[in-house]
Amino acid sequence: MAILDLPRNILVENGAIHYLGKLISSKGGRKVFILMDSFLARPPLNLHEKISLILMKSGIEFKLFTNFSGEPSTKHVEDALTHFNDFQGDCVLGIGGGSAIDLAKALSVFGKSMDTEWNGIPNYKKLDRLPLFAVPTTSGTGSEVTKIMVITDFVTNIKMNPSHPDLVPDVAILDPELTLSLPPNFTVYTGLDALSHAIEALLSNRATVMTKLFSLEAIKLIEKSLPKVFEDGSNIDSRREMMLASCYAGIAFSNASTNLAHATGRALGARFHIPHGLSVALLMPFVIEFSLDSCQEQLAEIALALGASPSLNEEKLTSFPISALEEYNEKFGVWNDGLKYIDTQKLIAEIPALVSDALSGNGIATNRKVPTEQDIQNVFHLLAEKLSSRNSQTVSKIKIK
Repeated sequence: MAILDLPRNILVENGAIHYLGKLISSKGGRKVFILMDSFLARPPLNLHEKISLILMKSGIEFKLFTNFSGEPSTKHVEDALTHFNDFQGDCVLGIGGGSAIDLAKALSVFGKSMDTEWNGIPNYKKLDRLPLFAVPTTSGTGSEVTKIMVITDFVTNIKMNPSHPDLVPDVAILDPELTLSLPPNFTVYTGLDALSHAIEALLSNRATVMTKLFSLEAIKLIEKSLPKVFEDGSNIDSRREMMLASCYAGIAFSNASTNLAHATGRALGARFHIPHGLSVALLMPFVIEFSLDSCQEQLAEIALALGASPSLNEEKLTSFPISALEEYNEKFGVWNDGLKYIDTQKLIAEIPALVSDALSGNGIATNRKVPTEQDIQNVFHLLAEKLSSRNSQTVSKIKIK
């Protein structure tokens, strides 16, 4: 059975943010609580000023909340809820990356029903929440179209990722102009996150004919556009294609699930405080290598979407995605960036805890080849070996100089 959970409205256009007031009013919003990444509300961006003018023209009252950083936690939710209750808003708007939008999702639920239980969210027949609007300023998480939110438990430091159809925003506004200021490294992290969403959704044992369609289109767009925006962040056409790719990949994984790369990536990111897209990109080649013998047909389709020649034999076509991902990590500096966050000896010491964290989240059972505890250990050991090798090469180069 193939079912898609989607926002009621998805608007894609250069300058689409100018329709924000009209869309909020159309859903009955009069007092909107805005969660915005703090750097967006500071010079030189000052995005809050543009948003303020748009909402004031529509006669909409608003309250801006930017007091959060990094990936959202239950503490951030509690802080936002205090300000929301003082404001007495009637709808919620998330502007920024996945963190801001996921925080907005949580607030839309707890702002309406404070007695909602985190662990019980997937089991509710219906979530009673406030109207929810999402405006992404990155092209990666796809959170504007997904039924998933990632919130770290402030006490246990475990990333929770509850899923429910009612967490899909009512409205998603995709304005490529809002991504023009994204620096090259975060353009890469978010772009590779979107690529992992698309690939994992296609490899998931819950993939359907519809999610496959969105996955393959997202992969094709990323292969075409990510290198271009990495080289030239002002390329608005490629920025638009990356926004569409992120949206398509979000639709795909929201309805088919991610799997082992995200299960391990969430654990790695939480333990080493690594940007989410970077942590997943570091692990993707090793996860696909583990799954190689269980999804050859799907990997061949992914290879063609990534630009592989149809004339390649079956073995080379199947392994092509691994080499393509490793090449991306090399070209975009992912391996070197990983070393900025990870001490390889500490990584090895933390592997038992990382495995436990990975097993505690979702994405294990949806892997086409379900991993054992030992399999997950091997994935982390392969990453440690790769980073150790890179570190040795760097030291050698310094000595030669």
